[in-house]
Parts: sequence; C-alpha cells; structure tokens
Amino acid sequence: MKRFSTLLLSTLMVLSMAGCASSTSDAKYKAGTYTGTAAGKNGDVTVEVVLSDNAIDSVTVKDQKETAGIADPALEQIPAAIVEAQSTAVDTVSGATITSQAIIDATNAALTSAGVDVSAMAAPASSENKPVTYTAGTYTGKASGYNGPVELDVTFSADGIEDIAVKTSSETAHVGDVAYDIMFADAKEANGSGVDTVSGATFTSAAVREALNDAAQQAKASDLAAFKSNTVHHEAKDPIEDTWDVVIVGGGGAGMMAAAQAAQDGSTVLVIEKNAEIGGNTLVSGGAFQSVMPYLVWDPENPDATTGINPLDGKEYAKVLNDAGRIDTLRTIYNWSEEPFDGTLDKDHPFVAGDISLNAARGVHAEYLPVLKDLKAEIKKYLDWADAQMAAGKQETELTLFSTLNLHVFQTYYGGLRPNAEGTDWIYGDVDLVKQVIEGGQEIKPWLVEQGAQFDYEKQSTLIGCLWQRENAVVGGTVDGEFYESKWGAYFAVPKNTVLKANDHNEVLTRTTAQSLITEDGRVTGVNAVMYDGTTVTAHATKGVILATGGYGANIPMVQSTNDYWQSDFIADNIGTTNRSSLQGDGITMAESLNAATEGEGWTQMMPLGWVDNGNLAGGAGENVIFIDAATGKRYVDESAERDVLSEGAFEHGMSQDAAEKLGLKYVPGIYVEVSNVNTVAGPGGFNNAQTDIEGRMYFRTVEETAEMIGCDAETLRKTIEDYDAYVMGTADSLDVDKLSVRGTIGEVEKDENGHYLPDTYKLDKVRVRFMAPSTHHTMGGLKVDLDRHVLDNNGSAIAGLYAAGEVTGGIHAGNRLGGNAITEIIVSGRAAAKAVDADNQ
Repeated sequence: MKRFSTLLLSTLMVLSMAGCASSTSDAKYKAGTYTGTAAGKNGDVTVEVVLSDNAIDSVTVKDQKETAGIADPALEQIPAAIVEAQSTAVDTVSGATITSQAIIDATNAALTSAGVDVSAMAAPASSENKPVTYTAGTYTGKASGYNGPVELDVTFSADGIEDIAVKTSSETAHVGDVAYDIMFADAKEANGSGVDTVSGATFTSAAVREALNDAAQQAKASDLAAFKSNTVHHEAKDPIEDTWDVVIVGGGGAGMMAAAQAAQDGSTVLVIEKNAEIGGNTLVSGGAFQSVMPYLVWDPENPDATTGINPLDGKEYAKVLNDAGRIDTLRTIYNWSEEPFDGTLDKDHPFVAGDISLNAARGVHAEYLPVLKDLKAEIKKYLDWADAQMAAGKQETELTLFSTLNLHVFQTYYGGLRPNAEGTDWIYGDVDLVKQVIEGGQEIKPWLVEQGAQFDYEKQSTLIGCLWQRENAVVGGTVDGEFYESKWGAYFAVPKNTVLKANDHNEVLTRTTAQSLITEDGRVTGVNAVMYDGTTVTAHATKGVILATGGYGANIPMVQSTNDYWQSDFIADNIGTTNRSSLQGDGITMAESLNAATEGEGWTQMMPLGWVDNGNLAGGAGENVIFIDAATGKRYVDESAERDVLSEGAFEHGMSQDAAEKLGLKYVPGIYVEVSNVNTVAGPGGFNNAQTDIEGRMYFRTVEETAEMIGCDAETLRKTIEDYDAYVMGTADSLDVDKLSVRGTIGEVEKDENGHYLPDTYKLDKVRVRFMAPSTHHTMGGLKVDLDRHVLDNNGSAIAGLYAAGEVTGGIHAGNRLGGNAITEIIVSGRAAAKAVDADNQ
C-alpha cells in the first residue's frame, strides 16, 4: 500500500507539473516546483526544488527531524551547493553525512519526478574554489553560538581573507572555542566559509560560518554563493601504523584517567579522540564529583566538633551544616524494611519515582542488606545526638551534616532502583561495582592533587538530583607552573601532562575516529582509526585496548530504540541533549561486533535543567528553586528529588505548543518555569549574575510581570511563592507539594546573627525566571563489565584484551544516576581499567 501511494503521488505530481512546462523546445528542464523525500538520520527529509527552463533555481528543505546543531551545517550548505553546482553530485558535509545524503537523495527524487535523468547529471565541472572579490576592510560578522553571541572581526583584501579574529565569544573553553583556529586557517586558505565542521564543536562551527557569511556580505562579496561553498579539500597522508602497550579509545574523563594511570604503571599509551580536543562530555558537565569529605561531616568520635582537619593540606575547616529536611530522610532510611525486596506493582503497591518511603516498605535486595544494617547503626548514633541537640533548642540547619560511605552506597542503590515502563522488571546497581566507585572516590583527590590538581576543600554542596550534600568542587590544575582553571585544569591538563611526560612514545591523537577493533586469535590487539583528513591509523596494543567513548545521548534514534522507561512521546525527535555531538555510542557498536554484552540501556537519564533553545546544560540545584507549571502558577514536584522525577514532572506539566510559541520559545516537550531568588548563581554558559536578561532563557521580573509573561494568575503565583518561603522560614508547617530538602527563600529576607530568618523583614519583588525542558543527558546502560572492567561477552566471559570505563559501561547507575556520581565513576573506573591491564600482563 505504501509503495502504491508513493507511485500514485509521484504520478500526480508529474501530471500537475505538466501545465508548467516551458514551450521552448530546447529547454533543459520542465519548469515548475517539485518535491522529493528521502530517509534521514531521524526520519524523512522533504525538499522542494524549483526549476526554470535551464536551471535548478532553488532547493529548500521543507520538512526534517534531524538533530539540531549536528545537522544544521548540512541543512544550510547542501541545498546551496546543489544550486551552485547545478548538480546533485556534491560533497557531503563532514559530521552530518547522513543528513547530507538525505537532502541529495530527496533532491534526486524531486528531479526524477520532473523527468530529469539524475544518473546522467554531470558532476560539478570543477572542484576548485571560485574567485571572490570584496571591498577591502575589516567587518564584524555576527552569529549565535552554543552559549551566546559570536562576533568575528574579518579583514578582507580585494580578493581574499587576510585575517579573522574573535571579538566576542562565550563558547566553552576547549570544547567550542577549539573550532576557531582550525576553521580560521581553512577559511583563509579557501577564501570562503564552506569549510568542514570541527568535530565536537558543531554549534560553534556553524556560528563561525554564519559570522563569516555576514562579514562577507557586508564586504560586498562579488559571489556570496561561491564564498559559502569555497572549501579546503584535506588530502590523506601516508598511513600511520605503530605499536603501544595500551590503546585508549576516547579522551574524555575516563579515557584520560585511564591513560594517566597506565602511564604511571609504566605502559606506553596512545589516546584516540575523535574531537578536536580531549575532554569529552566531562567538559560540558557540572564538573563536581560526589564523595564524602570525612573531616567536614559529623564524627561519632567527636560529635560536638565544629571543625575538622583536612589530611591533604593539614588545615582546619568548619564543618558543613544540614540543609533542612536531611534528618527526615535519615529517619526513613533508619526505618527501612529489612525484608527481601518485593517488586509487586499494583494499585496497593504503586511506584512513584522519588518517593523513597514506598520503596522503604518494599524491603531491600539481599546484596544490599549488609550495607543497610551498617548504615542504620551509623544513623542511630547520629540521631541520638541530633535529637538531644534539637531538644535543647537547636534547629536542624545548625547541626553538622551526617554523611558516610554507606549512605552514599545506599542512596546510589535506591536512587537508581526503578521498574521498566511495563512494570515487569526492576533494575538496580551491581553492589560490588557501586562500592568500588564510592570507596574509590576517596582516592580521587590524593591521586590528582599529587599530579597538580586543586580542589575546594571547604564545601560539600549539592547539584540537581544528587540527593545529599556530597559534591566536591574542582578548582583547576597546575602544569609546569601554569595554572589552568576548573575541569580542564584538574581533569585534563594535569593527567595529559602525566601521560606525555612519562614516555616519549606516548601520544594523544585528536580529530581521529576509531572505526573497528583489531583481533588476533580471539584477542583484541588494536584499533583501526581514520583521521579527519582521511589518513588511516592502525594502532597495535600489546597489553590491551580500553574503550572510554562515553554514551549515546546525542544519538536520539538510539535513545528512542533502546528506551524501556519513558513514555515514547516524551523522547520526541526534536528533544535537546546536553551531550556533545560525538556521543553516538561508537564504543558500544564496536564491542558488540565482538559479541559483547550490554545491560541497562533502556533507562536513559533526562536532565531537567536543559535550556529550551538548544538543550544544553543550564546548571543549578533543586534545593534553592521552585518549578512552576506555567498554566496554573503552582509548584508540581519536589525540586530536590532525582532527575527522572523532575523530568517526568516537567513532561506532565509542560507548556502547550501554543503557550511556548506565544513566548517566542522553541517548542519541545516538557517546557517549565524555574523561579528563584534574584541572587541565585546563573549557571554555566558564560552568563554572569548581573540580573541581565538572556533572551529565550533567563529573565528578571516582578511576580506580576512573571505571571503575565507565562500566562498564569498573578495572585496564584504570588501565593505559591509566599507559601513556599513561609515553609522555608519555618512560619508554615507544610507545603502543597512536599519537599525533602530546602535551602533559601525565593523572596528577600534578613537573618539574625545565628542564621535564623527574620520573617518581619520578608519582601517579594523581583525573581529570577528560567525556561527549561528535559534533555537527554546520560545513557546509564552500556557494555557489561566486571570489577576489573573487562568487557564481557553474551556468555559472561571476558573478551581478551578488551576493557571499558565510564559512560560506555552499564551496571552502576541502574535506572537513575545521582548528580555528580558520573565524575566519580569515570575517574575510578578509568583507573581500575588501567590497573587491570597492568595486572593482566604481569
């Protein structure tokens, strides 16, 4: 039926165009407008082709579901290239080849319906760039990048580009900004903007092209179409073939930690990274890792202590105090049933993500029972002390925080304990892998600090969905006397220095994509790869190959096809992602070709804090904000809960398409409104906290202005905020929607010298408003591994010579990952894999 419909449609289209045919006997084409469709990466791509008697006048993409950012260069360049070449024999766009080919195929379909013999179409007469002239001078080209505006000062001579300089940019360091030097050099050589996208910097690459085009237009380019298509054809060099002890695929967090450990163990190391710079998804994460800092939390040996000594620097630091609500959570865990876990799901035994009291009544899986018992003993001592303190008049927020390794293990367990969508199967983390990660987290700082990393030693903070005050903030790292800030410094500059200084043969190859694993006699012995210019790389590994390629959160079709948790309409084709475009599941695919087993792929984590416009990470915590249903002006969820709880709430209470479009927002499922105090830190993305609006993302408004903007009743919104703040201040005992942990009011209020709120000083004027929606964030399932990070096959046996670390693996986070646990895992698992390679080859 489908075939018949297609044929009928084509026939009717040809007939309908007949009346538009030219009467000129020597006309090349039958003039008219034609459409064609072909399969793209995420669905059908439909184009409209306008023909005159002797030319392809235009090619327009009319409908497509391709991934925003990744496909954009192809959607922009391929139609223009076809018109310029007057042929569909044009080059595909690097990094968007499937979309490119879909546009070409759809155009061929449209031309065929017009009676054109596309097989006889000549290739472009020449692949050489066309000359373009300009009005000499310097012009500022403007575009929108990943994090905000990009402005380039472009200097033209009469017939070429002399110089390109960044005037304004907030692109992520070592992620987006790496595109600049590479693309600037290519653009100057090409005398045009049709140069390749830089892998891993898709949004920034598109912004560079857009800004160059803007500048060229200002300079009155003689042939703007030629400028847009002029490019550099990189020629492949002689094949590279060499041997190392350990070959690591992926230069993100797990890969670089594995590389540093392997180098320290005396192995020669090659890191293969497809992006233009190491860093992977770790560089676009929050960067903090979860691990208790024992000297900052309650000590049963010295319960009244208000300070503790950090063993790393010998300095004294003030103990961390509780957020409100922590003790209630501890009581729930203390009363957790020790009966065998009962996974019954019916009206009398519902599952509500984030409601731990329901799971507490279900019992516990046998392997976690010893952890629970030990944890209860620890909690008992704390509650005895805390109850006495509160009986004497202290508030919970004046008491030192309770936090232990057992609490971290158990929260990772119940935080990831989830049924599938059908309620037929539960998933939870492997207790041995979970313990290895949590216990290994205690070694992260000493190991990295010895190499030059620096951390914040005085806070145990929170971030969205982390469940406890357990985050460790990174400061940076020093290499050869030079300090590098934040994640780049601590997690990449420092371990890369360790790798490269350990042995002259150690190497990091960027812009190089691993394609397949080399095997000999059933053992993995290397990797076949190709560089951006087509140069082939054959990397032999005498000891082992470690896959550290990350997950597949940017591969929306793969997320959709593996999904066993979310409603299918929640994972829409246009859903955003916090992931870099390189996160496509390559490592899983390569390993599966060797019969590798996978586990837990059905539970992809959504990040509730995704910017509406492009899906990237907005950042923030849940304890100090409220989430508002734009239609009602009311809260709908416990903002301190797990990420899937927050995402599901957003999907169920999200704006309608009409409401979003009235606000000028790109529509995706689950758009919600976050409201917070005006002094709340704005989050990543280069935005300061100067209470300056960011169009389409963040605004500073009065309550009444906010209500008018989002379309709800102003009195209801004000009451929602005031009721919440009353609860935070302690002048109200309950909330319409419960919240396990709170910190800070939305309105302004003073505190006394002891940190107690002074309700009489409360006022509610302006608030900070952010528009966000869930984005794909972390694919918690992946390759099945053992404690030594051997990749296991479908028979449960280790695949000789093959190891995996980080997000490419499964078995730890189960159905929901706690915020900050990923960084802990990548560092610990990367080291574990490298140590196993060394041990297996002794």
